[in-house]
Amino acid sequence: MSKYNENLEIKKKNSWYSMDETLNADAFDVCEKYKDFLNKGKTEREFVKNTISILSANGFIDFNEVISGKVKAIPGLKVYYGNRGRSIFVGILGKKGPEYGLKIVGSHIDSPRLDIKPTPLYEDSEIAYLKTHYYGGIKKYQWVATPLALHGIIMKKDGETLFVSVGEEENEPRFIISDILPHLGREQLAKPGNSIINAEQLNLIIGSIPEKDLSDFNEADKSDKEKELSVKQSILTLLFDKYGINEKNFMRAELQVVPAVKAFDVGFDRGFIGSYGHDDRICAFTSLEAIISIKDVPEHTALCYFADKEEVGSMGNTGARSNALEYFISELCAAYYDSNISFMKDRCLSRSRLLSADVTAAYDPTFAEVFDKTNAAFAGHGISVSK
Repeated sequence: MSKYNENLEIKKKNSWYSMDETLNADAFDVCEKYKDFLNKGKTEREFVKNTISILSANGFIDFNEVISGKVKAIPGLKVYYGNRGRSIFVGILGKKGPEYGLKIVGSHIDSPRLDIKPTPLYEDSEIAYLKTHYYGGIKKYQWVATPLALHGIIMKKDGETLFVSVGEEENEPRFIISDILPHLGREQLAKPGNSIINAEQLNLIIGSIPEKDLSDFNEADKSDKEKELSVKQSILTLLFDKYGINEKNFMRAELQVVPAVKAFDVGFDRGFIGSYGHDDRICAFTSLEAIISIKDVPEHTALCYFADKEEVGSMGNTGARSNALEYFISELCAAYYDSNISFMKDRCLSRSRLLSADVTAAYDPTFAEVFDKTNAAFAGHGISVSK
């Protein structure tokens, strides 16, 4: 009988045990940076906009400068390439050309949310609402009776793009979706979880004070207008005065409803971070930090691919199912080679390696029945690798 050898077994150990004071401080510093990153990028467009700002401060240039011939593709060149403001590539050109393949990390930057419909504004019983459509896998009951913010863009008639963010600052109003009172909700509470709140009930409350100035209407019309349009007209007046938009502008808008909560520390020891959008901005953040920290010229071109639409199947011209990656590689090959661009693109793709970075569930003892404990990831144990 051989002697017991502990080195033959897997030993799972919490990372906090192996960190000295310096590493411990560094971990908290990174978390503070991550929280700020989450707060500044609650939507795909905000992520891209904030990321470009970070990249520009770290010596990265727009890849269109290479495409146009203004800048030559040389080893060590740091570039980014945006796709319609909703996805982005970030790369450092390597010593070897694209024909030798790229080293890619891919993650997605969209998260479950509520989208505002094209003609959303309506009034019912003297309350103004916006109709929504849920995006991604949400638990609908979590979105009621909670502070919400409105983010997005509005395309005005003159072509101006208006960026909107309402509900994040302390002095700004927030929005809410109402829920039924507990003592009136006996039938509701008897329903299964996925039916407690249905999609048609996810209507955002945006106003309740009626329009008082009816000077533009004659006396015969005033009573009808007070009943039919008073609160809605008040909201439209507020929107026009502040943003210069009317109801038709909603058709040219991309507005999203997200929790109006800043990223925060969880627990007396601040060991966790609570925030909207962990999936998958945690992988996007760490990938971005990794490529920015590269000091030496890599052997192969290093590329981060931040894609959109993963929460609904990665379709669309900014999702991972689009031809965006192939198009970027075609342009990269065109910057290196005078001919056989298509062949070089195919060779680059065949020799490239891509690591798919996304979140996984950490073992939660409160819901132990849904995990296989011997094959689950554990919080504090480092990176999880899934087959």
